[in-house]
Amino acid sequence: MIRVINEPHGNDRNEQARAHPDSTGAGPPPVDLVLPCLNEASALPWVMERVPAGWRAIVVDNGSTDGSAAIAEKLGAVVVPESRRGFGAACHAGLSAATAEYVCFCDCDASLDPSLLPGLVDRIRRGDADLVMGRRRPTRRGAWPPHARIGNAAVARMLRSRTGVRVRDIGPMRAARRSGLLGLGMTDRRSGYPLETVVRAADAGWRITEVDVPYLPRSGASKVTGTWRGTWTAVRDMTSVLREPPTGERTRAEEGRR
Repeated sequence: MIRVINEPHGNDRNEQARAHPDSTGAGPPPVDLVLPCLNEASALPWVMERVPAGWRAIVVDNGSTDGSAAIAEKLGAVVVPESRRGFGAACHAGLSAATAEYVCFCDCDASLDPSLLPGLVDRIRRGDADLVMGRRRPTRRGAWPPHARIGNAAVARMLRSRTGVRVRDIGPMRAARRSGLLGLGMTDRRSGYPLETVVRAADAGWRITEVDVPYLPRSGASKVTGTWRGTWTAVRDMTSVLREPPTGERTRAEEGRR
């Protein structure tokens, strides 16, 4: 049974029931939504308001100092603390805490709308794909800085060369089955985690697709791609992921060292 963190009062009760669908003992939620969070106090109300009904929001607090954890808890999320800094560390902590059959990931900065995620999950349920990712489409100038778009395009080209997978965006919005994601055995705990997921899924023969999603100007400053330096660090992390040999070769190499 999923733990209810706070006893809700007044209007909070509706939010609590939505984010904790098994608080009455009905069983695990149909979908767990992992929301990596680092100082997103201003964005959390907008994000939580758009969590699909019946889904459970797992907010992974990655060392926030602005009260994000308390706000997320008040809004009905399950809060998972992750002391190790890094986008991948937060994502994997959320995945490890999930119990639903399906797991979705979304940024917690109000740049992506969680209410669009059921469309991604439906493609998996129908058997059309194993991993569905949101391809970000900026809604206005400045929503996606040029340096971040250039870095993303470069990584997408390298991904295609390494795996043959043709996607145009290595974005943070995605959906897959929890058991499958855990089976991929991701090890990156920094900015390379989203790409590592795609690389290992491709090596495992997953069907990977993307759907267009609107990309809004984020709330606050980006922790990763807000500057050229941040973007370069992310690209460096992702390049390291692409240097890994395919899963079969990696397994044989590990066995040869034993």
